[in-house]
Amino acid sequence: MDEVTPLDPGSPRMRFGAEMRRLREAAQLSQSSVAARLGCTQTQVSRLEGASRTPSKSDAERLDRLFKTANGNAFTRLRERILAQPGGPIWFQSWVEEIEPTALVLRSWDPLLIPGLLQTESYARHIFSQEPQATSEEIERRVQNRIQRQQILDRDTPFSLLMLIDAGVLRRKVGEAKVMYEQLGYLLEITQRPTVSVQIVSPECLTGLMGAFMIAELPHEQPDAVHVDSSDAGHVTTDRKSVTAIWKRYEMIRLWAYPEHMSLKMIEDVRQEWT
Repeated sequence: MDEVTPLDPGSPRMRFGAEMRRLREAAQLSQSSVAARLGCTQTQVSRLEGASRTPSKSDAERLDRLFKTANGNAFTRLRERILAQPGGPIWFQSWVEEIEPTALVLRSWDPLLIPGLLQTESYARHIFSQEPQATSEEIERRVQNRIQRQQILDRDTPFSLLMLIDAGVLRRKVGEAKVMYEQLGYLLEITQRPTVSVQIVSPECLTGLMGAFMIAELPHEQPDAVHVDSSDAGHVTTDRKSVTAIWKRYEMIRLWAYPEHMSLKMIEDVRQEWT
């Protein structure tokens, strides 16, 4: 089993959790009491103190008010430093660290590329290598971040992963032919898991051309969350109006999806074209 690299004790994330615990204990408050004031669960407070959860803006602001921190913004400033750490776009860090690990169901639509959760290392490396002015160190760091993210597929209680992929993605050359052959082979392999479903969408579907997105169904009656891609950034939200709009788009795209057995046959057929 791979060893998990511990967080730097001096990192902003660790300092946030340690300071939160110190002030809570000094005020003789339980984690449940703090959770009630933050509007979250005791488990989420425990994860904040253990540095395994990225604090939200409201978390930091409420902690600043609750503990009357220096200048009233100590936790807010620590959170800003957490988000300034390398490892990916700020908007995506919140998705990977807070939403995906607790999701019950993840649905996605990808009109251009194999979705990140299902990319092979060589496929991902070639994509990142096309970034303007990307250094070899940056490329390698992003590849390893992607591989690490994929470990969520092996958690003890796996979520359901339902992915819609445009048919053109199967023939969009990323790297050498062997990269595509390996990537499509991995798609066929991963769909053998009962919790993973991949459906190919007809190229005649125009609804999905507005961009890729993911929908996360969360436990404990939490509202669904979505993240929507764009060329230079992305957007994560639980806003009901936005989530409803993405759900409607997803259902419209799904109407153009081939049944799973046909989709897998299409993947295998195109895979042979890359030999």
